Amino acid sequence: MTAGGFAAVEVIRTKRDGGTLSDGQIDWVIDAYTRGLVADEQMSALAMAILLRGMTPAEVARWTAAMIASGERLALGDVGRPTVDKHSTGGVGDKITLPLTPLVAACGAAVPQLSGRGLGHTGGTLDKLESIPGWRAGLTNDEFIRQLRDVGAVICAAGDQLAPADRKLYALRDVTGTVEAIPLIASSIMSKKIAEGTAALVLDVKVGTGAFMKSLDDARELAATMVGLGAAHGVRTVALLTEMSTPLGLAVGNAVEVTESVEVLAGGGPPDVVELTLALAREMLAAAGLADADPERALRDGRAMDRWRAMISAQGGDPDAPAPVAAETEHVRAGRDGYVAAVDAYGIGVAAWRLGAGRARKEDRVSAAAGVLLHRRPGDRVQAGDVLYELRADDAARIPAARAAAESSVRIADDRPTVAPLVIDRVG
Repeated sequence: MTAGGFAAVEVIRTKRDGGTLSDGQIDWVIDAYTRGLVADEQMSALAMAILLRGMTPAEVARWTAAMIASGERLALGDVGRPTVDKHSTGGVGDKITLPLTPLVAACGAAVPQLSGRGLGHTGGTLDKLESIPGWRAGLTNDEFIRQLRDVGAVICAAGDQLAPADRKLYALRDVTGTVEAIPLIASSIMSKKIAEGTAALVLDVKVGTGAFMKSLDDARELAATMVGLGAAHGVRTVALLTEMSTPLGLAVGNAVEVTESVEVLAGGGPPDVVELTLALAREMLAAAGLADADPERALRDGRAMDRWRAMISAQGGDPDAPAPVAAETEHVRAGRDGYVAAVDAYGIGVAAWRLGAGRARKEDRVSAAAGVLLHRRPGDRVQAGDVLYELRADDAARIPAARAAAESSVRIADDRPTVAPLVIDRVG
């Protein structure tokens, strides 16, 4: 297709041969692809060329700006509170958005959290919340802004007109082996976050076996790229690099992660989930100009729980509804005495997916009750016969494949291991 002086094949060749795309080429190809004038196979070839050849910072900035320009940009200046959002690059047991959003709102900020669904071994925030009876992910722009003003916290799906180029390109990357391209990850995340209108943003960039970024160098490059994009668009942005070789908390699934999140809001919960929730809350509050707020106190005194209940109720959910219970449960026990040396996040994530907690295709339904509940974490002492974890499913036929995925994930050794720190580094 040739239009406006550009042709898709020439744009592809430029990047294939290691060249730098011009601003005009980038603006044209994003707009033409969004409008259906560039074919999927052509954009697939360009995405692969970007994966293999990379992009300069200027190219990534222009690509992001073009994706923002493909749709609308929300204005949140009149919600009456400083706005700040958080984004995680995805992991296993990563339910942090659930307690974090109402916690930061309880401390005086407005949190416009646009979230997504899970695919493969990583869970989706919307899937977790939809395990609450009545809760709805879809809000109009007016409902979104009204809830931000009234409650201070919203977790919902992005509207169709928010960076539509990203929605189309993300689906294509998922089926063409180009998800890992750092320029495309960075522009995908930041185009949506900038378009949603937040004034500040904190990024949780996961590193490890259960993350998209397996190496610290790649994670640091991604974090630096996104922080730079935020600054270029006037959004105060900081990133934490956090460990994702071990699942977060004890619960991996949908309803089980909601239950664990409520435990955190009630002043309990697993120490690692509490630690990361508070670390991100402090970063968000500082970015919003509320550094004097005390998120730990807001957990203790019930304000965060009150804001959670208001947020869930505002979107039609029943915060008092009992969590759904899986029909089938199987306990997996230690075969020897020793210490838990490792719990591999990827294996546990795949097990939860095979139990029905995740999806292989975007159109697949997920089970609210399915998942994995860990009974031991790295560093814990175990004896032969102790329960290491339990597998939960609605269909018993799903359990054998899940057991196979998880069985090599929990490693027992003679000596207590050194447990890696949760927060590895800070960028920005």
